[in-house]
Parts: sequence; structure tokens; C-alpha cells
Amino acid sequence: MPILMGWKTEYRRAGPALQRAEYHIRFEATGPSAEMWKMPEPSIVVETRDLTKRFKDVNAVNSLSMSVRKGEIYGFLGPNGAGKSTTIKMIMGLFEPTSGEAFVNGKPVSAGGEDLRRDIGFLPERISFYDNLTPAQTLNFFCELRGEDKSVVPTLIRDVGLESAANRKVGTFSKGMTQLLGIAQAMIGSPSIYILDEPTGGLDARWVRMVREKLRTLNEQGATIVFSSHILSEVQALCHRVAIIDKGRLVAEDTIENISGHLKIRPRLLVHSPGLGGNVPEWVRTIDGVENVTMEEDHMVITCDASLRLKILNTLHDGGMEIRDFRTVEPSLEEAFVKLLADKEAA
Repeated sequence: MPILMGWKTEYRRAGPALQRAEYHIRFEATGPSAEMWKMPEPSIVVETRDLTKRFKDVNAVNSLSMSVRKGEIYGFLGPNGAGKSTTIKMIMGLFEPTSGEAFVNGKPVSAGGEDLRRDIGFLPERISFYDNLTPAQTLNFFCELRGEDKSVVPTLIRDVGLESAANRKVGTFSKGMTQLLGIAQAMIGSPSIYILDEPTGGLDARWVRMVREKLRTLNEQGATIVFSSHILSEVQALCHRVAIIDKGRLVAEDTIENISGHLKIRPRLLVHSPGLGGNVPEWVRTIDGVENVTMEEDHMVITCDASLRLKILNTLHDGGMEIRDFRTVEPSLEEAFVKLLADKEAA
């Protein structure tokens, strides 16, 4: 009787932290259908185990364990000062951990050296270049350092939208233009892993959109992308999974949907009903299944269980309310983020 391996997922709360635990289970099965129950173990390309960094009396990173699966876009989220950049520097081997270990492609960073980082495109938190070089000269220099063909440089400049500044000195660049050049240098050699610290920092809306689409394209081509941010909308728009940290500790690691679901953050029903004048009729609050009602511009915002939306809409209609339009707004990362940190502080 064969022994099969699968994955079991459960949620655990360790103090204020919400963690999604995944571990192997073993079970017996017989017959030709047994093969269909086999579930492959996801390949982990970046991992930290109890990673800790202490600066004098401050724990910048505190026993942080997280894992990034091959082929995903992974958001590393937290308020300023949460420990994101310190964690990234330990993963890149730029900081030595006080304790714990970081791994890339299954190998400890402490033993990997340059060979381990060769397949990583890295954008640091603060990047700077030689002021007297042009973008092409800058990227040629980095190609030489990495032993890569310089013929890719014009394509890299075009990919990040710097063609019009190709002959300007980098010293004349704005912060956003310098950030784009940093993303271009991270792409040299077409690495399979990107680790980007605040990649959209300092960019205007047009360039943010360009970077977002470029990251999606790289991911579609097979790259694994880890990026830190405190901009919740960017993380929600791009990421398959997120890790949320605060004061160096992991608060949650999962998909946005699963985190929101575990926290019981309800979707909201936005109902456009003319003539309310910014006021919610009191009888609406008494409808069975309605948890909360507020006004948002000219829409009534009803928090309720998703299964009760149609019933509530029918009750509104039967009560004489004109419903001109309605839509559902799913829970946002911002709501989950705020609730997680509030729960942590209250614990």
C-alpha cells in the first residue's frame, strides 16, 4: 500500500501574529486513482529562518521566518522602520545576521558569496551612480562588472523609458529617473530572481504604471519577484502573496484574500440611491444581516456577509428605495493591514 505525500494548510495565531502553516502529510492510498492525489512541494527560492538582526539594544529584525515560492510576486510590506530593508540586506549578504539564516535557492547566504547572488537582480533602498556618466555608460559599466554582453543596454534603456535621457549625465537626473536606471541595472543578465527595495519610490504615476507592467512581464517570463513597499495599493495590484512585518516581527504571510478572510473583514455593498442627501435611513440599519452602514459620497456603503447581498438589495427595493446602481467592493489590503497592526498592539 503506497504512502503518498501531500500538503495541509492551517492557520495559527502566535500571539498577535497570524501565520499560515503548510506542512507535509502522509496517507495511504491504493488503486490507479492514488496518483492523482500526489501534490508537488512548491519550490522555495528565497527563505529566512528565525532571521534576527540586532543593533545595540534595538532588534531591527526579530526571529523572522518567511518563504518565497518560485514564480510568484511576493510583497514585503510594513510601515517605515519595520525592518524591511534590513531583512533584504541580510538576504543579499550585505548585513550579517545576529542569528538565524537566509537562504537563496536552498543554499545559505552565509556560505554562498558572489555565486549565490549572480542570479539575483537587486535594487537597493537608496541607489546612486556616477554623476558624470550617461545611462548607457552606467549600464555598460555594470555589464562589465557582471561579465554580460553590452548589446542589451539600448533595450534596457528603452524598457524603463529613459530613451529621451540616454545622452544626459546621471547627475542631472531626478530621483525617479535614477530609480528607473536602478531597475534597468537590476535587469542585466536576465536574472531569475529580483529583490527590489521600494522599486516605485520617487516615481510619478506614469512611471509607476510602467514599472508595474514591467514587473508583471518579468514574472510572466518566469522570474520570481520580491519587492518591499509601504504603498498598499501597489502590493495589492501585483502580489500573489504578502508578508506583513512590524517592528521586525512577522505579523502575517499569505494571500491578501486569505488574510482578509481569516480576519473576517467583510466585503462592502455600494448602493447608489438618489435622494438620500448623505443620510442613511434608520430602517436600513435594522435589516437582518447588515453589520454597518455609512455614506461615501452619494453611495450607501453596507457591510454584510456576501451571501446576503441579494436579500438586502431586495429588502431595500421593497422598502421603496430607488436603486440606480450597486457594486461590491472586496476587502482591501489596507483594511487587513490596519486591523492586523491594531490587533498586534492590543495583544
